[in-house]
Amino acid sequence: MRNFEKNREVQQRAKKFFPLGVNSNFRYWGEGITPYLKKAKGSRIWDVGDNEYIDYRLAFGPVILGHSFDPIDDFVSQEIRKGILAAMTTELELEVGEMIIDMCPGVEMVRFASSGTEATMHAVRIARAYTGRELLLKFEGNYHGFHDHALFSTYAPTAAYGSERNPIPVPASSGIPKVLAEKIITLPFNDFEGFERVMRSYGDQIAAVITEPAQGNCGAILPLPGFLDLIRRKTTEYGAVFILDEVKTGFRIAKGGAQEYYGIKPDMATYAKALGNGYPIAAIGGKKEIMEIVGHGVSQGGTYTNNKPGVAGAYGTLKFMRENPVFETINKRGTTLMNGVKEILNQKGLPFVMSGYPGMFTFALGLDECKNQRQWAESDRDGYLVLMEKMMERGVMPDFDAREPWFLSYSHSDEDINTTLSIFADVVKEM
Repeated sequence: MRNFEKNREVQQRAKKFFPLGVNSNFRYWGEGITPYLKKAKGSRIWDVGDNEYIDYRLAFGPVILGHSFDPIDDFVSQEIRKGILAAMTTELELEVGEMIIDMCPGVEMVRFASSGTEATMHAVRIARAYTGRELLLKFEGNYHGFHDHALFSTYAPTAAYGSERNPIPVPASSGIPKVLAEKIITLPFNDFEGFERVMRSYGDQIAAVITEPAQGNCGAILPLPGFLDLIRRKTTEYGAVFILDEVKTGFRIAKGGAQEYYGIKPDMATYAKALGNGYPIAAIGGKKEIMEIVGHGVSQGGTYTNNKPGVAGAYGTLKFMRENPVFETINKRGTTLMNGVKEILNQKGLPFVMSGYPGMFTFALGLDECKNQRQWAESDRDGYLVLMEKMMERGVMPDFDAREPWFLSYSHSDEDINTTLSIFADVVKEM
């Protein structure tokens, strides 16, 4: 039995200083059940009660190589002794930029940011400046950061979204100006007919279509064959900018992210998370003709956009990816884990849909099909959370949120996978 008393003590203390006792709403699981970290190494984490877990949250996806990964940490430690921050650009930034452009097929120029939210925020601004238009089209269930311009139809009960033919953009927070709802169009993900219809009606007014390749904050729902290609064709036809939000998939599902995986070139792409193995770094990249307007009447910047820990973390991470079988290893072990989970659920006779990639996947219980958030909302989320809670009691930690995928790192071993499947089989047997 896990000792959770220390976590409860820390939560009570934290609530005196932080809303909900955390520094991001996503880290709050509830009263008395929110975990607090003591240390992390490789594929494992330990909470403040010294409970050990095989970690499949990986900081919501950034940790691609492993926690406290020595080759990266050693390089960062060496670099920060030369200065952590300065009002000058460093040659190390140039080298990271060159690697991103070399690895990502659709990126010809790049600028750094400090977080995924900043990256998508700036990408939308650049797209609006480039096109001279203001409308933004996004898909229900896609999360593009915490800025007001895209935080619509992300987490709300899907009944609030209205008709699939005429969806209602629903703000995901109080405090978002109502006028911004006039600047956004929402649609169900994987809605071919709806997307073509909206582009016929509004295509010449749309500045950008922004989408994740797979719905990273909604069950890792994959694009149906041809959906991303349709977005590419129609945005080209109507002169809108195609922004591919690779904050979660970039440098995680392949060296070149979803652009390499699907063989598609967007006009712009955004990155963060796995780019730095946990160090704070993000990037906006895209076609040269679009990116070149930055600095010529178009603002983008930030004091910490070239912070040395983030830049050095990115350099070390990308260099390690180019020299080691990171994705081959993750894909092999992730496929074993996915197949094992499928087999266990099939043996139990539970209906489910598996979604995602070997390095980033999850499953929805009680469904035979799941192509968008509206369908996913009908899944047995309570049953899923019961499974996850029982997994955590036995030392395996996926996220306590049915929307979040399981993430794998290069440090997850065959033993980790076998242990996870053994525990999963025991937990499912109890259901």
